[in-house]
Amino acid sequence: MATSAVELRRALRRAERRSTLGGLALALPLTAFLVVFFLLPILGMLAKAVENSELAIAMPRSTEALRAWQGLGPPPEPVVAIVAAELKEAHARRQSAMVAQRLNREEAGWRNLILSTARRLPDGPQGSWLETLVAIDPAWGEPAIWAGLRRAARPWTDIFLLAAIDLHRDDHDAIVRVPPDQAIYLDVLLRTFWISALVTLFCLILGYPLAYLLATLPERWANPLLILVLLPFWTSLLVRTAAWIVLLQREGVINDLLVRLGLLAEPVALVFNRTGVLVAMTHVLMPFMVLPLYSVMRGIPLSLTRAALSLGATPFLAFRKVYLPLSMPGVAAGCLLVFILALGYYITPALVGGAADQMISYFVAFFTLQTANWGMAAALATLLLVATLLLYVVYARLVGIDRLRLG
Repeated sequence: MATSAVELRRALRRAERRSTLGGLALALPLTAFLVVFFLLPILGMLAKAVENSELAIAMPRSTEALRAWQGLGPPPEPVVAIVAAELKEAHARRQSAMVAQRLNREEAGWRNLILSTARRLPDGPQGSWLETLVAIDPAWGEPAIWAGLRRAARPWTDIFLLAAIDLHRDDHDAIVRVPPDQAIYLDVLLRTFWISALVTLFCLILGYPLAYLLATLPERWANPLLILVLLPFWTSLLVRTAAWIVLLQREGVINDLLVRLGLLAEPVALVFNRTGVLVAMTHVLMPFMVLPLYSVMRGIPLSLTRAALSLGATPFLAFRKVYLPLSMPGVAAGCLLVFILALGYYITPALVGGAADQMISYFVAFFTLQTANWGMAAALATLLLVATLLLYVVYARLVGIDRLRLG
């Protein structure tokens, strides 16, 4: 009997292992897909935000010398000599532009300093190498350029992440705020969250009654209406956005209708401003609010509301006390989905918004496509990712607290 029990336990363990391995094998393709197409791109983006390889590629000996220098006072003559020699070599290899571009991110105008110096460097020093550089351009006598070169020699940099929150390092390597006339990214981030929050609110206000109607109507009426809700998915985003430009312009249908109804004395600007952005984004993202609400509301028995009415509750009280709490999971899912999607919108604000309505995705695209500043683009994307994750954590905690209270 004891031997049979031991064999039975072993057989059960083998069966459990086979079941576990089978489950892992089924999940392996999805896991590999998420790692390759989701996790690795995010890690690559985070690495790009702190990558600092330009100087090490173009001037490797100068990089080592600058890293060994303590950064106190003027650089020693051997360090200056290595920098001057390699800058001349980099110009001959046509790599000085790489160094110039990296230094220009430290301070506007240093690109011209590096390029002009690389072209005019003599074969030998006239006096010391520092005096030779100062004779070419007096800026080489300032501590700022050498501090910038020393920061560019580090293996990693925080210049892009600091710039994404309107900070930078001064000549003494201390983190300080940029001048007010140069601080833009925090305002852009707040604008992005504000527009996304307004779009989420408008989608909820318009989508909740629509989802309630779809959930309570008979199927022969609900299904055709649901198809109309899904219709925007079958239309190009660019086409929908262009259609709103036509509808919202001064000579468009909406302005003409409002004037004919006497609501406006003359046409107003409804496009290329914040109004156009909110209207177009609300229309585009509405299905993402309606569908989660509809899926939850379909599972709420209407008999519960009728029971509350039979016990003496008013229709509003029955809705507030019975139906609304039961539909909150759909509200939470719809709001989260719409808000996160709105954060990354680029085409709609770029086409129907003005200069003061562009969201952070516009600047990510600008640095990626127009200036090829991958570090700054990655830093802004990282900032948006971190802010979104923090807000999601706060949101999840608030929803969890509300559920506990409702329970």
